[in-house]
Amino acid sequence: MQRDPITKYRPFPTVSLPDRRWPDARIVAAPRWCSVDLRDGNQALACPMGVREKLEMFRLLVALGFKEIEIGFPAASDTEFAFCRELLEKGLVPGDVSVQVLVQCREHLIRRTFEALRGARRPIVHIYNSTSPLQRRVTFGDASRDSIKKIATDATRLVKSLAGRLPGMRLQYSPESFSDTELDFTLEICEAVMREWEPSTAEPMILNLPETVQWTTPNVYADQIEWFCRHLRERDKAVISLHTHNDRGTGVAATELGLMAGAQRVEGTLFGNGERTGNLDIVTVALNLYAHGIDPGLALDDLGGIRRVYERCTRMNVHERHPYAGDLVFTAFSGSHQDAIKKGMDLREGAAPDTLWQVPYLTMDPRDIGSSYEAIIRINSQSGKGGVAYVLDREFGLDLPKAMHAQVGEVINAIADAAQRDLSPAEIHGHFREHFANLARPLDIVNFEQRNVPERDALAIAAQVRFNGVAHVLRGDGNGPLNAFVNALEARGWKNFVLCDYRSHAIGTGSATDSAAYVALERSADRKVVWGCGIHSNIEMAGLLALVSAFNRAQ
Repeated sequence: MQRDPITKYRPFPTVSLPDRRWPDARIVAAPRWCSVDLRDGNQALACPMGVREKLEMFRLLVALGFKEIEIGFPAASDTEFAFCRELLEKGLVPGDVSVQVLVQCREHLIRRTFEALRGARRPIVHIYNSTSPLQRRVTFGDASRDSIKKIATDATRLVKSLAGRLPGMRLQYSPESFSDTELDFTLEICEAVMREWEPSTAEPMILNLPETVQWTTPNVYADQIEWFCRHLRERDKAVISLHTHNDRGTGVAATELGLMAGAQRVEGTLFGNGERTGNLDIVTVALNLYAHGIDPGLALDDLGGIRRVYERCTRMNVHERHPYAGDLVFTAFSGSHQDAIKKGMDLREGAAPDTLWQVPYLTMDPRDIGSSYEAIIRINSQSGKGGVAYVLDREFGLDLPKAMHAQVGEVINAIADAAQRDLSPAEIHGHFREHFANLARPLDIVNFEQRNVPERDALAIAAQVRFNGVAHVLRGDGNGPLNAFVNALEARGWKNFVLCDYRSHAIGTGSATDSAAYVALERSADRKVVWGCGIHSNIEMAGLLALVSAFNRAQ
């Protein structure tokens, strides 16, 4: 990598727009969406989709609510042409959906495209040619502006002459590499195309202004869009569309700022698949809107199902950290994050579904996009005490006392650290039971009986136990089973603790549910507090098992 001085790169020029308005604008409604998964996303695949995969993807896009779908480049190959014909001849395009096709501004390709579209209802013919100084110099051998403009207007004229074959056809024009084309030339060529096409306010044409390559920061792209919108004559006769790529990793930001700058329409792919670093990720922009209370107009409530179709058709994988759709995006491993999330989720218990979402570290409710709460917190060696408690509570109904969290977290985190991986909820539950619940060594309750003693207003117990493998019968009385058992231990000389906390609760609901009890003992020798848990169908027995578990852990 070249070090100082860097001579082969230079800053991208900015736009002179001192009174720019977009920084104060807000997005208040969803744009028109156009999926280009079947063209831009498809041509970027190492193994392009066949007709079967394209049909499955098309059906998915329709089900999600896309009303404009670019289905390919039918003049480019027999597969693309055949796919277009299959959609139309089998009546697979709903009446409220417009298919869009891409074609270069070349006569034979345009004519072939119209053959592919025979019978289409309100299709969009998307023509384009390269316009940037770099393309004019390198690709077209120092072509002049006028010659580049003529390519666009000649193609528009031809499309207009053929448009009668396709009632309701709409035109879309893209000055390819808009983002690095001189703004005055972009304006000149787009207005020339509009004069040729003669759109109206009732039937505007689409001017797609692509960030074909990202050369600079997204604010500059927003400046370009605002400048263009403010200078375009007959602005009401054009729909301004965005098509951003992601070379600098700012495709989403560029699109959002472009919408603030006046654009009305967005092209992209479901998860950003496209040439080089990809296209705009429509799912991310749509869910960003949703998280601000704006209906995106797309059905994204089963994002996992959408992802499965996408991965099957494209043979691409959605990254674990991909916004919204990744396996780990709603998952916290950090202890401090887990604690805050648990507190936020606890506060939502019993709240109405439409209660304002306010959970630390989670920008939206995972359930809104088909995810579950189960994966929010996962436990590894970096996790905190609250994370373990959250999993045990949400997954298994064990509401541990807060004072117990630290001891349980310490044990579980040590196990995760030794395993060098995160632990599944089932593993966490198993280790909790192994180390804290219903422990039977060195003390084990074999049998337990109790009877009321009215004359002493007490309850007497007789417990058959094994201690260090030896059978004993413990007897004692008290104001309840737990107190009576403690007194029985003291009478035998085994009491080496002070009982300092007791909690219990039902696990789940219904008549057949178990109970969980938690007991904390302060060890007499060093005043260390030790917790134990008991789980049993009888709540009194659960309390005794919790006491015995804590006693065993204290030995």
